[in-house]
Amino acid sequence: MNLTITPKAQKFIRFMLLADGGPGAGFRLAVTPGGCSGLNSDIAVQATPGEGEAVFEVAGIKLFLNAESRILLEGATIDFTDSTAKTGLVFITAKPTVCGSALGLPA
Repeated sequence: MNLTITPKAQKFIRFMLLADGGPGAGFRLAVTPGGCSGLNSDIAVQATPGEGEAVFEVAGIKLFLNAESRILLEGATIDFTDSTAKTGLVFITAKPTVCGSALGLPA
C-alpha cells in the first residue's frame, strides 16, 4: 500500500497508541468519502484488527484498514492539524473532491 504519514500525524497516532493501547495494538482507521472536505474518518486504538480489516505497517505504525479505506487512502498523505478551526487528521489525496454547490446543489 502506498501511504505516507507525516511526522506530525505519526506523533499523534503514536500518542494515541501509547495512551490507549497495549503491546501489539494497532490504529484502526476507517475513512469514507466526505464531500468538500475530502474524507471523513473514524479512528480507534484496537488490540486486533476487526473483521475484514487488513494490517499495514507504515512508518513503524500498525494500521488496521478495511477495504474501502485501502482504496480511498491509496497514494494519500495523512497529516495532523491543530488549529482553532480544526484539530485532527487531514487526508491529502490526488483524487478530486466535488462540493455540492459546484454541482448546483446546496452545499
